[in-house]
Amino acid sequence: MRRPLAAVLLALSTALAALPATSVSTASAEPATPATPPVAAAPSEAEETVTAEEARRTLDEASAVLAGRTAARGAGHGERAEATLLMRDLFVALPTLEGAERRQAEALLARPTDGARDPQGDGYSVPTTKKCTSNFCLHYVTSSADQPTSRAWVKKNVKVLQKVWRHEVKKMGYRPPAKDGRRGGNGKFDVYLKELGSKGLYGYCVPEYRVAGRKWVASGYCVLDNDFAQAQFGAPPAQSLKVTAAHEFFHAIQFAYDYNEDRWLMESTATWMEERVADGVDDNRQYLSASQVKQPASSLDVFQPSGFAQYGNWTLWEYLGRRFGNGIVKKVWNKAGAFKGAPNMYSTKALRKAIGGKGGGFASVFAAYAASNTSPARYYPEGAAWPKAGFSKRVTLSKSARKSSTTVRINHLAARNIGVKPASDLAGKKWKLRITVNAPNRSSSPAVHVLVRNKKGAWSRKTISLTKKGYGKKVVSFNAKKVSGVTITLANASTRFKCYKGTNLSCRGKARDQNKQFSVKVTAFKR
Repeated sequence: MRRPLAAVLLALSTALAALPATSVSTASAEPATPATPPVAAAPSEAEETVTAEEARRTLDEASAVLAGRTAARGAGHGERAEATLLMRDLFVALPTLEGAERRQAEALLARPTDGARDPQGDGYSVPTTKKCTSNFCLHYVTSSADQPTSRAWVKKNVKVLQKVWRHEVKKMGYRPPAKDGRRGGNGKFDVYLKELGSKGLYGYCVPEYRVAGRKWVASGYCVLDNDFAQAQFGAPPAQSLKVTAAHEFFHAIQFAYDYNEDRWLMESTATWMEERVADGVDDNRQYLSASQVKQPASSLDVFQPSGFAQYGNWTLWEYLGRRFGNGIVKKVWNKAGAFKGAPNMYSTKALRKAIGGKGGGFASVFAAYAASNTSPARYYPEGAAWPKAGFSKRVTLSKSARKSSTTVRINHLAARNIGVKPASDLAGKKWKLRITVNAPNRSSSPAVHVLVRNKKGAWSRKTISLTKKGYGKKVVSFNAKKVSGVTITLANASTRFKCYKGTNLSCRGKARDQNKQFSVKVTAFKR
């Protein structure tokens, strides 16, 4: 969803990612299991279970957020929060809850058309009207605080939803949201317009019914703010609608892959989708300061309940899409998916498998991505407006100081950069730079990428091959007349985890290759 600009610092500090999802009634959409209350999956013995305490905490948080009593997860500084994942977590926790708590959770997960049954007052208080297309139905009311501003605004919502559907499902080829039987009056995907801005929400999507025989695939519905008033959201209504629709509809699509997938993957790819559908809005730039473009030493797969890394790291998908085509993101979701025939891998395992041998394998690709982030203006179409990755150390070598060494420690799926410059007295084509690296063993997926920044013409990129024990070296040009500097990017590309440990990382696991030591020695010499 779109971030609140000015006025969002108030009630709007809960900017929520809200994108209407629209479900197609095609043969590829699997029918949902009919049931009266929402049906969540009971975890198998090999999967993480939700404790009673965790379930109650999720229930309390969801209740507070939908009542507008507190900011949704991730809210702060007037930026976006993510109620969709909070509702997803409540859906997952549902089997753990009993009695009154179970009934309260079911009511929170209920559609606005449930009216007075909704304890937060999120239900409509008057009869509804709906406008349907071949793929979805838009539900709204013509009186009360929930009514849209005009019929023209309703038509605008329909038009935007149709565009999002065409782009994400038909053009990009993603699975449509799962069918919901005849919930909402027919088998089409349902989107509801309600006044949410006063609660600090742009909107949210909710998983509702499990698909028959598919434990982690579900149908769902979405709720969007009824007018995206600029006084509440700080941006033109049409812009807020576009970026919200692009983001949240992709969450509805994700429910048809694996609604319980790792949070970082769900958020980063949904934020990347904004760039595909609503490129001109550029709302997702606000998160770049929390991304690996700015924070290379922060792990890629971390989900920050009160932060924005999971949004900012859409830059990985931008890099991969530019290098391998946008279909690489769908390939990751196909491997992470839990639909029939899909392998149901956890997020970073799916990422590694999707890359396969491309670009020398995942470790090499990840190191190249991290290196590109030191100069986004050169490697991303809109990178001139982005921040840059910093350096752990910068050093200038000269005739009198030809050597330098440094040691750093790097967490999983993170990187550090070392910058080396030639002093002016190292002029002449015979001057070279020898880079010697001692990295962790190959089993922990270390990788080293080198950028030689030429003063004129293309920069050269090189990978330092590492032995099984992590040793490697490379000689590059270091002529001060032609080379402005050399960037050495050290990457820990490990995707190994002990899963289901209750963390905010891949598979809720504990990273097996954390805080790994890398040592680098650089030497200027004449050949």
